[in-house]
Amino acid sequence: MRIRGCLVILALLVPHWASPARAQTPSPFTYWQNAAGVVLAPVGGPVPDWRASVAMGAVALPRYEGDDHYHFEPAPAFDLRYRDIAFVSSGDGIGVNVLHGDTYRAGVAVGYDAGRNPHITERTQGLGNVNAAPEPRLFAEAAYLPMVFTADLRKAIGGHEGVIGDLGMYGAVAGTDNLVVFVGPSVTFANGKYMEAYFGIDEQQALGSNEHLPFYTAHGGLKDASLGVNAVYNVTDHWFLDGDLSYERLLGSAAASPIVTARDQLGASLVVGYQF
Repeated sequence: MRIRGCLVILALLVPHWASPARAQTPSPFTYWQNAAGVVLAPVGGPVPDWRASVAMGAVALPRYEGDDHYHFEPAPAFDLRYRDIAFVSSGDGIGVNVLHGDTYRAGVAVGYDAGRNPHITERTQGLGNVNAAPEPRLFAEAAYLPMVFTADLRKAIGGHEGVIGDLGMYGAVAGTDNLVVFVGPSVTFANGKYMEAYFGIDEQQALGSNEHLPFYTAHGGLKDASLGVNAVYNVTDHWFLDGDLSYERLLGSAAASPIVTARDQLGASLVVGYQF
């Protein structure tokens, strides 16, 4: 009976909807929030040739990952998909589903990492710039109701030049004709290059640091664990509201870095969108 109830909730999902979430990384948002519900779209019926949505809103984030101060940014978003094959999305990047079916997809895509401007705060001045860079990635998602399981692996070309990946899962905890709410955890792993770029401090940076931060070597491993909530309310057949909340706990070398002033990180966003 419980599984049947979950199936009913998932069947209520608007079949052509896909979350146009923000793609900016690093951020406290779980990686699955970038494409929540995409793998479930066929539940409501055949997938059309084209699906498209655009949105605009705002997002609240730490000024850099590990900071204890927050700021607001505009959050334009879009999502364009051709059948179950190809997509161009602010959340999912540009990619192709090499394997796809009613409850799974796997493929290749290119997203981006926003980097870090050292002048964004006093604490990061003197620590060097982490340039924005494209990130080719491998991804896979599979629905084993009532949960969807996700995995991805990304490698930056330039920028941090590291490798980072996520394992996560989410499920629909509420659903009506107009509203669906997803909740789920995620963990993130990164190699030494990534951790050094964002959380390490070499000798030259230590000497140039405005706040006299000590030399610190960050090692690869588990970077964080997070919990995300994604909610979409369909106001009409075309207009919708998309809201996200996320809590992230930095772990391992990331948590121990002198750059970090808060191991607990929060993210929140709200956009108003139009689905064609």
